[in-house]
Amino acid sequence: APAWRRNWPSKTFPSSARATDRPRHPENPRRPEMVQPETPAMPRMIAISSGKGGVGKSTVTANIAVAMADSGLRVGVVDADIYGPSIPRMLGIAAGKPAMSPDQKVIPAEAYGVKVMSMAMLSDDDSPAILRGPMVTKYLQMFVRQVEWGALDVLLLDFPPGTGDIQLTLAQAFPLTGAVVVSTPQDVSLKIARRGLRMMEQVKVPILGVIENMSGFTCPDCGTVTHIFHQGGGEAIAQ
Repeated sequence: APAWRRNWPSKTFPSSARATDRPRHPENPRRPEMVQPETPAMPRMIAISSGKGGVGKSTVTANIAVAMADSGLRVGVVDADIYGPSIPRMLGIAAGKPAMSPDQKVIPAEAYGVKVMSMAMLSDDDSPAILRGPMVTKYLQMFVRQVEWGALDVLLLDFPPGTGDIQLTLAQAFPLTGAVVVSTPQDVSLKIARRGLRMMEQVKVPILGVIENMSGFTCPDCGTVTHIFHQGGGEAIAQ
């Protein structure tokens, strides 16, 4: 584990918080009553996924997050692509190790009103993340549960491409409100996007919509739109 993670202290409680100071159970005065701490309500968690890499999924995630923040929502983004994180660069977040809050949670970076947690903030720019599956899962759970998100309305999860163990773990470990599937119009991309869509359906995650990205090129001189990669494929699989 990296040095910052090894030095991450476990949560401690003041010595004054003794069992004798707790309220007593009404039916058994000798047994202290368990007091449940107040926790903020969970935000709506939305997965942005794709079956294939290179379709602009992270760009779509960044644009959706900024648009939501501009509309007044409190938004966070988890860059769940551990091996190829790109959200911080897209939002102009400078490299640097994150700070810790007094209760030993990671303080996320923030840009354009969007809070962000990413593996890119924990490693050097050109350092690869050489991690096995179980460690990737631990990092992803940490990015959601051990980050000082504060009060959020929406938490976007920028899924890595594919339909493997990481995607399955994320879909099953967290209460996802829904998923948005990103594809490009080519037949190859659409076929793989269908697999990602079916995976979400199998784990009971509602599909909120399909985004067809890179469907047209607008000429800067005449304004003509040329559909280099065809068009309409995203609408077809959405139906």
